[in-house]
Amino acid sequence: MRKPLPVFWCFNRSKDAALIKTEEIFWQGPFSWVGFEHLNNLKPIPDVAGVYLFTFEYQDGYIIRSVGVTNSMKKRFYQHTREYRKGNYTVLDVEYAKVGERKEIWHGWEYAKKHRDEFIENKDLILQFVEKELQAYKIFITEVLDRRKRERIEFAIMQSIYSSKEPWDDLVDHGMALRGRFNDEIPIEVKNVCPYKIYGLPKEIEI
Repeated sequence: MRKPLPVFWCFNRSKDAALIKTEEIFWQGPFSWVGFEHLNNLKPIPDVAGVYLFTFEYQDGYIIRSVGVTNSMKKRFYQHTREYRKGNYTVLDVEYAKVGERKEIWHGWEYAKKHRDEFIENKDLILQFVEKELQAYKIFITEVLDRRKRERIEFAIMQSIYSSKEPWDDLVDHGMALRGRFNDEIPIEVKNVCPYKIYGLPKEIEI
């Protein structure tokens, strides 16, 4: 006798809306990029698991350059520093970024892999801009222990920026590998709480 197929549950917004819960997440910062505390007089990043925002100073607050997730803030930022200095990440002109304009000094990712000779030839100049960028970053974090929740928060913030159509939304890199809510996960309505204004961080998101 054939076994019956298992029952697979998927969230249905019309039937299961009562299951949606609301949570607040609290953003701490601004913190210094790891290793630059003595240059920008900011506190070091707590070594916690969570979601982090790369931001620049902008108008009456801060503007998001990137969003990421990690099990260890310090380990992850050391990794980011190495990748920047290897030429694997895109490097921006900070002075343009602070007015919401993307001006690339060096394009990372696949371009960097295919043009190593170009990076080596201009390495000294590119690394000068790398150091300026890392020193200029103001980091905000929220501690989140659950890995899937971290991924869902990252996805929701980035999707909000991608769809914003604001002049500054091009500061973030497009084409990131993001993992939003799966069909069998119940949505969570998240309220972002921060004492500072962060452009690109919505007051509310659904993850």
